Amino acid sequence: MQPQIASLPANLPPASVGPDGHKVTINFAKGVTDMPPGTAPFLSDLIKKMKSNQTMRLQLRGYAGSTKGSPSQARRISLFRALSVRTYLMKQGIRSTRMDVRALGNKVKEGTLDRVDVEVKD
Repeated sequence: MQPQIASLPANLPPASVGPDGHKVTINFAKGVTDMPPGTAPFLSDLIKKMKSNQTMRLQLRGYAGSTKGSPSQARRISLFRALSVRTYLMKQGIRSTRMDVRALGNKVKEGTLDRVDVEVKD
């Protein structure tokens, strides 16, 4: 038996960048917490901005759709997703003290359920 690999729905891109470049949304497959392959290039401009402006901060908001578990499990998945993005940003030279992480579980007002929003907070 081969392991199953979760993937994004066919119509969903791995990530998207907001019109002003101050927000990147990274989409995750259901139940997956590791930063998806192919999403790093979407963060490159944001990383350049962070390196050129040392006072700039980021807020990472993780979300997770309903799972077979409890709301606390959705919150845990959303936290691990946000932390995986934070780890990537730290490896690119962004200090952890410049990033705020929020795990919001399934409390989604708009957009897809399984994602991390990376947004500049001036």
